[in-house]
Amino acid sequence: MAESTQQSLDDTLSVLENWDLIVVSNRQPYRHTFDDNDEIAVDRPAGGLTAGLDPVVQQTDGTWVAWGDGDADREATDDANSVRVPPEDPAYTLKRVWLSESDVADYYYGFSNRVLWPLSHSLENKVTFEDRHWERYREVNQQFADSVVDSVATDDGSVGTETDDSNSLVWFQDYHFGLAPQFVREEVGDEALLSHFWHIPWPEREVFRDCPHQTELLRGLLANDLLGFHIPDYCANFLDCVATILPEAAVDWESWTVEREGHECRVRSFPMGVDTERIAEYAAAPDEGFWAEFRAEYGIPEDQAVAVGIDRLDYTKGIPERLAAIEHLLETEPNWLGEFTYVQKATPSRTEIPEYRELGRQVDRDIERINERFGTDDWQPIIEIEDYLTEEALYGLCRHSDLAIVSPLADGMNLVAMEYVSAQIDHTGVLLLSDRAGADDLLGDAAVTIDPTDTETFASRLDLALSMPDEERQRRMRALRSVVATTNIQSWMADVFDATLALEQQVDTTETDVRSH
Repeated sequence: MAESTQQSLDDTLSVLENWDLIVVSNRQPYRHTFDDNDEIAVDRPAGGLTAGLDPVVQQTDGTWVAWGDGDADREATDDANSVRVPPEDPAYTLKRVWLSESDVADYYYGFSNRVLWPLSHSLENKVTFEDRHWERYREVNQQFADSVVDSVATDDGSVGTETDDSNSLVWFQDYHFGLAPQFVREEVGDEALLSHFWHIPWPEREVFRDCPHQTELLRGLLANDLLGFHIPDYCANFLDCVATILPEAAVDWESWTVEREGHECRVRSFPMGVDTERIAEYAAAPDEGFWAEFRAEYGIPEDQAVAVGIDRLDYTKGIPERLAAIEHLLETEPNWLGEFTYVQKATPSRTEIPEYRELGRQVDRDIERINERFGTDDWQPIIEIEDYLTEEALYGLCRHSDLAIVSPLADGMNLVAMEYVSAQIDHTGVLLLSDRAGADDLLGDAAVTIDPTDTETFASRLDLALSMPDEERQRRMRALRSVVATTNIQSWMADVFDATLALEQQVDTTETDVRSH
């Protein structure tokens, strides 16, 4: 981690120690399960936002509210549904919300992932709405809000269970909690600062208008003091929706604020990054024989150009479009036959939803067809890895691959692009990046930009990347690594917290000005 970034986060955390930090997420940072001997074991955060936030909540002795989905979670918690974590050195409180199977089916797989997810990614044809999904989404948001209210600290003890002199800062994560901020605000008033980060795109108003209960969602989110998105375009889309759909809300386009019923919500962009230093360490960890052994294990011939794709099996990721471009490349540029291998690491996701199961079948069919059409006894153009890869193996694969293909049809940011760049410690790879990913705002100048739906041009850009001279590769990758190093997850957290805490200072200043007059 860059020294200036670490110092910025440390400075922010020193201020946060005077606050009661409450993080709200669907996914929990620690999960209790029964092992083969019926003993309780603990799963820990492996990476991403959960791993990045965990030390922050530890340092501030905060509270983390999340769904308790482990089969031993209830046994590990007290009567208040709480457990101190991490188990070896308890530093903060994990407060669990219990959801039934029908809660998960309707709130998570239903409204969250069959309405909000496809709609936010502007894939209206994937939306499936049922009234019971919405009702359960509302009920679960109320459950989480009630748990938060119980944890909010107040000076007089009138709200929540804490009675010290500190103030509460509640940070909601993602699209699972579109209503919870309003429910919390109705109970605590101005006793807490509410911040929310929406980790996926916010669509244009013409798309969002297809959202059932759009007004309730907008009002729920506007109860926050700060609402964050990855890039300015998403902020503008949100404000446009508010201005069009909510007649009672006043949008200030110069300051990017919304006033509604006497409450002001600030809308800001915070491009999220990854833990670049940690990823670089994993990439450097495998021994010198790693790459030769990896190739041999998965049937990748030596002295071939290797491209990698790392995705969840999600219809937003553009995997079929990517495979079509590879097929077109091999068809139109036969010089790559036997000279290029694409490695697809795809993780099954949300398989309870029919569209996701069908996507998995489609990807398998496409890979089989391409391999049968172009493959030989000694070479298969596409290698699909279904095995679990350790972080060392995954980032070692990123380090040694000649290029990464990141081709989402829409994506809030896309952290895989940043992970690939972070693992490129030898500066030899090329990043092909969709112009529909939020990461394109940061990385587009040095990446090879693609339109994932334009198969012919996509294939030509792939050819360009594979043929790129070493000097040009290194120049582009050094530029990418410079951006990723300064836009990492630590700086992102510091920026969000700084912006949220600044709101309290502005309120204090305003009150002082009023009293002085």
